[in-house]
Amino acid sequence: MRDARPSATAYRVAIRRAAHQVLDNPKVLDDPVALPIVGPEAAARLREGTDDQQGRFARAVRAFMVGRSRFAEDELASAIERGARQYVILGAGLDTFAYRNPHAFGTLRIFEVDHPATQEWKRGRLAAAGIAAPESVTYVPVDFETQTLTEELARAGFRSETVTFFSWLGVTMYLEPTAINATLEFIASTPPGGGVVFDYAIPRSSLSWIGRMALDAVSRRVARAGEPFRTFFDPPELAKQVRAMGFGYVEDLGKDEINERYFKNRADGLQVSGSLGRLMAARL
Repeated sequence: MRDARPSATAYRVAIRRAAHQVLDNPKVLDDPVALPIVGPEAAARLREGTDDQQGRFARAVRAFMVGRSRFAEDELASAIERGARQYVILGAGLDTFAYRNPHAFGTLRIFEVDHPATQEWKRGRLAAAGIAAPESVTYVPVDFETQTLTEELARAGFRSETVTFFSWLGVTMYLEPTAINATLEFIASTPPGGGVVFDYAIPRSSLSWIGRMALDAVSRRVARAGEPFRTFFDPPELAKQVRAMGFGYVEDLGKDEINERYFKNRADGLQVSGSLGRLMAARL
């Protein structure tokens, strides 16, 4: 993202989640905060149908966005059963989990990590919508060009001895491999019982010609927004790499697995299509 500007992609993701609340039933991700956080004008366009969210591509992208959030929150619930008491949302953007947390009050401390400009913008949107930040959430602004994740989390009160779950959605494709590996290695150093869910993009050479056209179109759009794609992973190689870091359980989901789990037998036909994006859960 460009310095001193909030992430453009974060807002587009939030619009997709908000559209799901208006356009799709049943909901894969039930999020009462999704519409307020995008603002009244955007919410009105979605309700009126003047925001183009019903095209085939828009529906498939929306399915992936809400599917990945649901997957992360399902894995978080499992981690809490294993003893997790901290939740770190890396690249939080306009994520709304902290403001609709279904888990018992006081059992989960939430750290939202993001670039300072994006985090300041988000807090402004929350204030404008009248959404109060609960005591359980801590904002951790990190400029990765001048600061480190471990130091800033520690400064914010993160406890390294506590079982922790991480979500890392819509981020890895914008980072260099060294930064991705360093983050995964940090997560792998946390206590057993925790883990991470993240999404990633596969190489252009692995896609069909239709997939390559879709990737090229998306790549041009995010590059224009100042957030170009940088890193792609081969699924078997990535799973092998993650296991080598110390994660004992690794689950990798493509479109077929995501659709089977979250979009099966829907009357409206909402589902993930294409093979560009995948989801991975890794447990400690």
